[in-house]
Amino acid sequence: MQTICLVSAANISSCFRSERQKIPLCHRQEGLATSLVAAAAVLTFSTSSLVSAPVAFSQTISNGAALFQKACIGCHDMGGNILQPGATLFLKDLQRNGVDTEDGIYSITYYGKGRMPGFGEMCTPRGQCTFGPRLQEDEIKLLAEFVKSQADRGWPKIEGIGE
Repeated sequence: MQTICLVSAANISSCFRSERQKIPLCHRQEGLATSLVAAAAVLTFSTSSLVSAPVAFSQTISNGAALFQKACIGCHDMGGNILQPGATLFLKDLQRNGVDTEDGIYSITYYGKGRMPGFGEMCTPRGQCTFGPRLQEDEIKLLAEFVKSQADRGWPKIEGIGE
């Protein structure tokens, strides 16, 4: 048997066992209304979070790309490395060099390593750190997120950058 439920504009619901018999199932009316409200709430909240997640991700990529363009592109254009070819920002090199996590990328950006100068405000020793402007911690975190995201995706071109 098929249960048929009708909901009016006034949110009054009626459920019947079959269209022919029109036998009301009164004990299901409250449950149906509650279910409809719950389903609507779930759809509303789940779609709003699905819409905001890509927006937030897109904003992070955009801000990270702009900062990368300003601070890193001189040596790491498109994820490469003009000074040390084995230390690119591609995932295989990051993994081989033990810095394939956001924390690893953050640390190397903050303190530097080898030919890579550190950009952190408290970077030491002085000779290992950039002589140019230092980056704030939140900027380095943003760069680490951006680099990791780009590395995971094979360094795709970001619209609006380098055009």
